[in-house]
Amino acid sequence: MAIAEEDIERVRASVSIVDVVQQYVALRKTGRNWVGLCPFHAEKSGSFNVREETARYKCFGCQAGGDVFKFVQEIEHVDFVTAVEKLAGRAGITLTYTSGGESQDRQRRKKLVGAMEAAVEWYHERLLSSPDAREARDYLRQRGLSGDVARRFKLGYAPKDWDLLSTHLKSLKIPDDVLVDVGLSFINSRQRPTDAFRDRIMFPIFTDTGEPVAFGGRILPGSSDPAKYKNSSETKIYFKSKTLYGMNWAKNDVVKADQVIVCEGYTDVIGFHRSGVTRAVATCGTALTEDHVRILKRFASRVVLAFDADAAGQGAAEKFYEWEKKYQVQVSVARFPDGKDPGDLANSDPAALAAAIDEAMPFLGFRVNRVVGGKPLRSPEDRARVAEQAMRVINEHPDVNVRKLYAGEVATRVGIPVADLSRLAEKRNERPEVRVSSTREMGVAENAEFVAITLLLQAWDDIAPWLIEELFDSEVSRRAFLALAAASQVESKNLVDTALELADPEVRELLERAAVADVEVEPMSVAFDLIGVAVRRVLSRRTGVTDADAIRADREARVRLEELEDSRLAPAASEALLMWIAERGTRAGGGGDSRD
Repeated sequence: MAIAEEDIERVRASVSIVDVVQQYVALRKTGRNWVGLCPFHAEKSGSFNVREETARYKCFGCQAGGDVFKFVQEIEHVDFVTAVEKLAGRAGITLTYTSGGESQDRQRRKKLVGAMEAAVEWYHERLLSSPDAREARDYLRQRGLSGDVARRFKLGYAPKDWDLLSTHLKSLKIPDDVLVDVGLSFINSRQRPTDAFRDRIMFPIFTDTGEPVAFGGRILPGSSDPAKYKNSSETKIYFKSKTLYGMNWAKNDVVKADQVIVCEGYTDVIGFHRSGVTRAVATCGTALTEDHVRILKRFASRVVLAFDADAAGQGAAEKFYEWEKKYQVQVSVARFPDGKDPGDLANSDPAALAAAIDEAMPFLGFRVNRVVGGKPLRSPEDRARVAEQAMRVINEHPDVNVRKLYAGEVATRVGIPVADLSRLAEKRNERPEVRVSSTREMGVAENAEFVAITLLLQAWDDIAPWLIEELFDSEVSRRAFLALAAASQVESKNLVDTALELADPEVRELLERAAVADVEVEPMSVAFDLIGVAVRRVLSRRTGVTDADAIRADREARVRLEELEDSRLAPAASEALLMWIAERGTRAGGGGDSRD
């Protein structure tokens, strides 16, 4: 159920974000911030900032940021409600739960997960004890997946009959619409629930917190069904691009080793675990996506691909390199002997699995080795051809230094002068690189606008009366101001969180930075400076004005602009100038006048 909003705010007000973060991160006081090494990515110099006044954290390295609830969610790998409950327990606060719309969603989710839990147990018991599952048990035994493995991974068997699971779940008072919504049943032409999976070995798929949300079903040998695997469709509780099979079993070892192994299938994951390498997971019938990488980064910074990475790299290499840079992860590739997959090696040579992970090659190095390794180099033409193919792969990488180093290795291997291939790597045909940084250098005007946004978050009452939308020339700063203005109208809500809910991604990033920015300035002086900048901007753009009243108003604005320098006259001058700016729509900055 949903937690009452007032209780959430009571918890937020009762816990110190610095105290919470310090349980996981060593922090030192720097100005008004606390700074330490980010727990969400590997770094040597502290870029992780925590601000007690705004109860926010922000890493300027990996861009992680949020409030105390978000921090607990990310560091503990739990959902929002669990994070609130953990902090409430710490603060000695008893929570109350509402029955509103959010609660209904949570109740529905609970019913769907409950149906999946019942199905997991029924399929599992069927595999272990039912006579009609003998063929399934024999097959699993031949694959090395005996009873203890079946119990550990809750493997199951879906019988051939068309409605046995549906009938069983209905006997538990689980309604048909729940069975359909969760993908366990469908309604046939006779309007009766029919089992979605039949005559298959069932692999239950769990969230990283251990909730069953889906199934993968494998046919038995000799089946006439052309689909070897049948996977659950996406539902309200199951999203393929955000789910990794086995993470519930692997996450502790993944975090401990700071390494996660990504496989192609369920039996590969089980093979790794059987061999003592318990940090393997798998995508659920999809290619590796950015959402997957974002989830993996929560647990580890080193990702080992345990599938055909060369095939994955065809047409997708740029994405891998982009993800490496964006999420600060290191992607490498495991090579298995004789083309065997992890499931096979778990039976024939389990030690080879661990060795393959220990000897994993960087993603680009693996792809280059596939091009160069084993190719005939009998003639100059052979060497030139292999070098050309290798450089095509190398030049997909965005880092010139990485390209030059690999070019040197290839040149040595194929017998071509290093300087020649290094030059090709350096002059790679590429689009101009777009550099985006949350800590980019800003112009004077944009800096003033950022400081104003920061003060709105940290000292609203002191600066808000002196600001209007037209003062913000930067589009992002303007949208941030509007989000904060709208958030200030929402009663009994945290200003920062409400603004973040209203903000688009670009504005959200600016607000996260502002929430932890350390500024020591007088709010009114910032407002007066911003007004002065805006007035000068408008005056510089107002050329060709001929209306006498407009000319007179502009002349008066110049006089008021000088008065901003006098602390006694500045408040009255600012009020007059704000009115003058608003009437002329300074952000657009046209040369005319609304009344001209």
